[in-house]
Amino acid sequence: MRWLDHREPVPEPLRGAIIALGNFDGFHRGHQAVAGEAIRWAHAEGRPSIIATFDPHPVRFFRPDTPPFRLTTLEQRQELYIDAGATAMLVFHFDGELSGTSAEDFITKILIERFGAHGVATGGDFTFGKGAKGNVGLLGTLGSEHGLHHRTVEAVEEGGIISSSRIREALREGDPATAAKLLTRPFAIRGVVEHGDKRGREIGYPTANIVIENYLRPRYGIYAVTGRILATGEVLEGAANIGIRPQFEPPKELLEPYFFDFAGDLYGQEIEVAFHHFLRPEAKFDSLDDLIAQMEKDCAEAKRLLSARS
Repeated sequence: MRWLDHREPVPEPLRGAIIALGNFDGFHRGHQAVAGEAIRWAHAEGRPSIIATFDPHPVRFFRPDTPPFRLTTLEQRQELYIDAGATAMLVFHFDGELSGTSAEDFITKILIERFGAHGVATGGDFTFGKGAKGNVGLLGTLGSEHGLHHRTVEAVEEGGIISSSRIREALREGDPATAAKLLTRPFAIRGVVEHGDKRGREIGYPTANIVIENYLRPRYGIYAVTGRILATGEVLEGAANIGIRPQFEPPKELLEPYFFDFAGDLYGQEIEVAFHHFLRPEAKFDSLDDLIAQMEKDCAEAKRLLSARS
């Protein structure tokens, strides 16, 4: 899949594409509906299809002190867009120049002149341009004047409109099952396994330490998880702590999965940890023996829950 930069002209074979426009961070069911419309439209007309995204997120640009809230990395989004059937991913690098571009210039100078887009698909609430003054109405009127076609996709509902905000709230509340239902897959954090202080190994539960970086922080606690080793595709089952490890000093925020029946070396490898079930909040125990006893219970419960996966 081609990875396109909005600041550069689109390669000639990709001009005339149908573009799914949006941020598409979580690429949840609503996002998938917009992308699916663009891809079907492109196939019907024998055109390439492009799914767009913004990085950094506009919220991060305007409010840099906002706590981390991303549901995916660019690499994860690219893989999701490939699986959806898109020809290419287009990354809008959100900076001062892009934020200052008028809605009219976004349509005429970027979508039409720079990209050579034939059509765009968006959700009904999509806004763009300086001050977010552009909307689907402007896309329809000004776009059509310049030969740019536009289709609007209705919001997808599941007990209310599906949105990234709902998914983030579910994760913050320790409800990964609801998040997975809206995403169509479990929320997953990807990172490179680092050397830690070996506390887990000392008590018989060696963990793979991952820095959480820019991801949304789900509710701190213990989860039943699966892990995928990106280099090999091997999938592992386990239990993970995400949080600050209150049992140990000094506090350090980490994601620490322990994988059952795995004795390999993961240091330096990139893995993706998917959250399936919340087991309990983080806690500080009176002794290491109490902690180990609780970890045995956590692992048994995680195995039970994961064994029920279809």
